[in-house]
This record gives sequence, C-alpha cells and structure tokens, in this order.
Amino acid sequence: MIIAIDGPAASGKGTLGKKLAAHYGLRHLDTGLIYRAVAKALLDDGRPADDKTAAVAAAAALDPARFEPAALKAQAVGEVASVVSAIPELRAALVAFQRDFAATPPGAVLDGRDIGTVICPDADVKIFVTASPEVRAHRRALEFAASGAPMDEAAVLADIRKRDERDMGRAAAPLKQAADAHLLDTTNMDISTAIRAAIDIVEASRAGRGRD
Repeated sequence: MIIAIDGPAASGKGTLGKKLAAHYGLRHLDTGLIYRAVAKALLDDGRPADDKTAAVAAAAALDPARFEPAALKAQAVGEVASVVSAIPELRAALVAFQRDFAATPPGAVLDGRDIGTVICPDADVKIFVTASPEVRAHRRALEFAASGAPMDEAAVLADIRKRDERDMGRAAAPLKQAADAHLLDTTNMDISTAIRAAIDIVEASRAGRGRD
C-alpha cells in the first residue's frame, strides 16, 4: 500500500505521515528532508540557492541514512529548500529515488508537496492536508520555541505565506490537491483528532478497494 500525503508547510503532514506509517507497518519518507538536505549541502559549501549544477550534484551524493533531522529543520535551511525545490533539474534527479522508495514492499507513506500529483499519481490513498496560515504559523513558532530557537510568530507567518505563494506558483510540480485526493483540514484539530481522521480516510479507501 502506498499512501501519498501532500500539503503546505506546517500543515501537519509530516506528523501524520509518521503516525500512519507506524499504524500500518509501512516505511515513511519525509520528502521535504531530501530537498532540505540538498539545501544544507549548498549552504555548507557556500553555494547560492539557485546554483542548478551544485544542487544536482548534491542530490546525487545524498544518503538519507545520514540525515540529521534537527539540523535540516533549521529556518535558514527551510528557506533555501523552498528555492531549490523549484529547480526542474533537481526535481527530476530526485523523482526516481522517491518512486523506488514507494514501490519497495510492503509499501510506504510519503509526504511532501507533489506526491499525489507527480511522484505517486497511482497511490492507493491520497490525502491533502491543510490548515489556515495563522494556525500553521502558530504551530511552527511553537516548534521553534521547543527547540530553543524562538521565532517571532509574525515573521513565521510572513515566511509561510511567502513559501505558499512560491510552492503553488512554481512551474515545476506546483503544490496542489490531486483530483482524487481526500482533503483533510486540520485547522481546528489537535494531533490525535487529525490522526484519527487520516486513519478513517485510509480505511474508507481500503474498503472501497476490497482492502487490498
């Protein structure tokens, strides 16, 4: 079974991806970390975010087993990741890796921004997770505070709005809900409620397919 989860920044898709993978015994891939790893490599090498050659070279050298999620979640890395993710050549270089991950038995849960539309258009279940920009900014600000790096919530909101515009407006695989994806708005949900709602979506989809 392949579950595709898409949505904007801080919508909760990563947390839902991990929980669904654990619930169904599947592997999980936060595809955003792939782009963040490329972004961090560019930052570490002092390369500009729009250096296509350096970005593709960094992608070829990626080893997900060596990812350091804490470092990759840094604000500066996220800003560069949003820029590099719009580079068509980089996206093409990472498509095969993501598809191979999804196709490896027993299946996987992938979360990102173009999983249901580009990476796994034939996924068994597609969920588009969203929430209001204000709620997403509040969640992200709490994450920063918990990590010991407090951020002004107004600044976080401005960054989220900017990233939304960039992600939805890019020419290569823009963020959008797949036609056959289930919409899950978590604006007024706590994490346990959102997880239950996501599981209900998966179960309804499996029932419709005879639980294959």
